Amino acid sequence: MTLGREEFDRDLGQLEAQVVLLGALVESSVLTSLLALKARDLELATRVIADDDLIDDKRHEIEMSCAETLRREAPVAGDLRRILTILQLAGELERIGDYAEGIAKITHLLSDKPLPKEIVDIPRMGDRAVSMLKHSLEAFLTRDPEKSEATAMGVGPHDQAVDSMYAVIQAELMELMRKDPENVETGTYLMWAAHNVERIADRATNIAERVVFQATGKLVRVGGDDDDAESPR
Repeated sequence: MTLGREEFDRDLGQLEAQVVLLGALVESSVLTSLLALKARDLELATRVIADDDLIDDKRHEIEMSCAETLRREAPVAGDLRRILTILQLAGELERIGDYAEGIAKITHLLSDKPLPKEIVDIPRMGDRAVSMLKHSLEAFLTRDPEKSEATAMGVGPHDQAVDSMYAVIQAELMELMRKDPENVETGTYLMWAAHNVERIADRATNIAERVVFQATGKLVRVGGDDDDAESPR
């Protein structure tokens, strides 16, 4: 038995609210992981690792609700795009949570080891990636298709900036490791952390692209190339 239009819209709104909640959990996890890395705070890092289970559970809950709505309503056109976007965003957000967990695990690997340089650039890159995530989710919540598309497309230049920051960090760490082999272990860990942040930005860009599809039905490229290589976690 299908729902009335009003009830169906309410259910879709609740699903979108769950995505926003998941986004808030993920954003908090990323910011906490970056703070833990910068301060080498093992307690904060442990909290991020533990909270990843909450993020995984929330994604599963959203997926189950979407599956039930698809089964019950067999939606088409714009309604189908909304549900598919919710499913896709939940998956992207869960992966961002995984990258935050990876950064937290790297904090444990670094522990009290001497560092080749102060951890400043990676959190700065992380702040840019989190800003991208915020804008992507803002676009998701914008009901006007033109405004939603404009907000989502604005994420692209930030993705390019993150890629540039990542390249600089890589080059600096490689040079430090070349000059002193004692820096190889910690330098490698920091490169993993920087790569996780770069991947967070890529996932935020994916979200922006999916939001444009929901709003307009158009398939677009928002940022640069998005390779599928994963950093060790």
